[in-house]
Amino acid sequence: MKRMHIHVAVKEIPESVKFYSTMFGVEPSVVKEDYAKWMLDDPRVNFAISAFGQAAKGLDHLGIQVETPDELREISGRLKAAEETVVEQRDAACCYARSDKAWATDPNGLSWETFFTMGETTVYGEDLRPVAAVKTVAPAPTSACCAKAIA
Repeated sequence: MKRMHIHVAVKEIPESVKFYSTMFGVEPSVVKEDYAKWMLDDPRVNFAISAFGQAAKGLDHLGIQVETPDELREISGRLKAAEETVVEQRDAACCYARSDKAWATDPNGLSWETFFTMGETTVYGEDLRPVAAVKTVAPAPTSACCAKAIA
């Protein structure tokens, strides 16, 4: 079963953890100095906050977390069929996790991340995302997770 992913850029992690923990009624499953994540089952969502991201504050990107590599290939194929730029990453270290990913940007400029997580990492990591005008696969990651747009 797939899980919706929402990533919000925040000013202060501790005050945001307090707010979202109260709103969701549970503590986050991951808490770091610069990041927190709630793996909720009701609603089924991977909700993350960080001090990084494209947005100064607020919605940074949306996504779909999948449970198998086949589901990742399926959604990546749909994005390509929609004639959107798709940036595929293998074994990306981002958000304290190791994942295979496919990034796309919708016609309004909102980044979408589809990913299959294979394990954890001890660092926030690096990641890439596409810019709407790009129609090629990106080179290896070179910047902070979820912050680098490919031009």
